[in-house]
Amino acid sequence: MRVLITGAAGFIGRHLHRRLLADGHEVFGIDLFPTPLVHGRDALELFRRPEPHRGDFDLAIHCAAIVGGRARIDGSPLSVATNLGLDAWYMRWLVHARVPRAVYFSSSAAYPVALQQPGPLRRLTETDIDYAQLGRPDATYGLAKLAGELLCAYAEAEGTRMTILRPFSGYGADQDETYPFPAFIRRAKTQQDPFEIWGDGSSTRDWIHIDDIVDATLTAVDQGVQGPVNLGTGRATSFDELASLVTEEYGYRPVFKHLADAPQGVHHRVADTTRLRAFYKPRITLEEGIARALSA
Repeated sequence: MRVLITGAAGFIGRHLHRRLLADGHEVFGIDLFPTPLVHGRDALELFRRPEPHRGDFDLAIHCAAIVGGRARIDGSPLSVATNLGLDAWYMRWLVHARVPRAVYFSSSAAYPVALQQPGPLRRLTETDIDYAQLGRPDATYGLAKLAGELLCAYAEAEGTRMTILRPFSGYGADQDETYPFPAFIRRAKTQQDPFEIWGDGSSTRDWIHIDDIVDATLTAVDQGVQGPVNLGTGRATSFDELASLVTEEYGYRPVFKHLADAPQGVHHRVADTTRLRAFYKPRITLEEGIARALSA
């Protein structure tokens, strides 16, 4: 296939880029931050000038987005909200460039925050987002992703077969330290004591390794899965539990210091993985992912 990947220097994008190249596909990767394999180009520039690219790609995978971790989501909402425009232009480009297949990376942040509060754990199922009666998503990041999902229906109606994926807490050894998992790995490697944890440590997340995100994405494309589909494991892990797993694997037992005033996000965010497991089962356990990251 001839494949376009936007945000190809980002965390998910660069892993997809490497895999598709290794599998023998012709890949055109673009990103604001170029690498030897990725063209330095603003995706908006491409999307606003679709005519030269009419019929050029068999598949488009849209990974480009402004995220930057919880601190940026909470601290720079207008910056993050520019994803609204980016995603809208992506959908327009798909139609005008006549791209037959496309992937839209939504997010678990699109789920209503009312379903992710303290109390009994509720695993989020894809139908918890009701397009006819929308709940409030998580900040402007979740709002943009929710809007993008709605726009997918219009691109689909114009002839592009869309695959909508909702990753939960993706992680890996080469992830930017603005995210919790690599921050915990760095703290362990430097044997931080006390070991800092944002919030009270009881909030839970669903950690899925980047290799499983890539494999699930390409399997969904290969099998024609449209989604939306949660990308997660269904395992709820609190931040205290994650810190314990990381420090025990590294071989020391620090005191945990909870930072109550730090950005925390929702309390529970864990996937129901029934739809995912119909075509793909995550392979890498959190323990294995931690061991890989600590040895990297």
